[in-house]
Amino acid sequence: MTWEVLSIIGTIAFAVSGAIIAMEEEYDILGVYILGIVTAFGGGAIRNLLIGVPISALWEQGMLFQIALLSITAVFLFPNNLLKHWRKWGNFFDAIGLSAFAIQGALYASEMNHPISAIIVAAVLTGSGGGIVRDLLAGRKPLVLRSEIYAVWAIMCGAAIGLGLVHSAFELYALFIISTTLRVLSFLYKWRLPNRSLRAHV
Repeated sequence: MTWEVLSIIGTIAFAVSGAIIAMEEEYDILGVYILGIVTAFGGGAIRNLLIGVPISALWEQGMLFQIALLSITAVFLFPNNLLKHWRKWGNFFDAIGLSAFAIQGALYASEMNHPISAIIVAAVLTGSGGGIVRDLLAGRKPLVLRSEIYAVWAIMCGAAIGLGLVHSAFELYALFIISTTLRVLSFLYKWRLPNRSLRAHV
């Protein structure tokens, strides 16, 4: 049940995220649906390829596809005066999707008895893979590659599950809330990882 709830939360959050970015880039209605679907399912597809799950497993998620399509439709029909607040709320949806899918990906790899390294990779790819594909298709620099702290929270989720620190549904939901909160705080307060620029300073 925890897995299913996290899948639904992540699917809605990332489908909405992809759809709104597509509208920001002035894509037509087909582009909005494509970007929304790719964002919602891209991370899971990449994860499946790397941990040995048949890619066809994605097509068995009929209910999640329906949820994603309904979410995208709702966003497309939303009034413009509400959508203009996307920059305020967009990162919140992105944080929800990141946390939900990172935990779901880690649980997926853990149930297949993969080592902790594979669990962490599954968490990162499931949590951020859809966002990477979304940003690349929208012609933007992927969030996960910026100095802004993003994938670190997916790594945290993967490590917590891989090390067996969380087991019960309550603990998994607590991890989801903590990860989402940290991601939102890292955006609001502009937390950054160390970086080094090779550009010449004038």
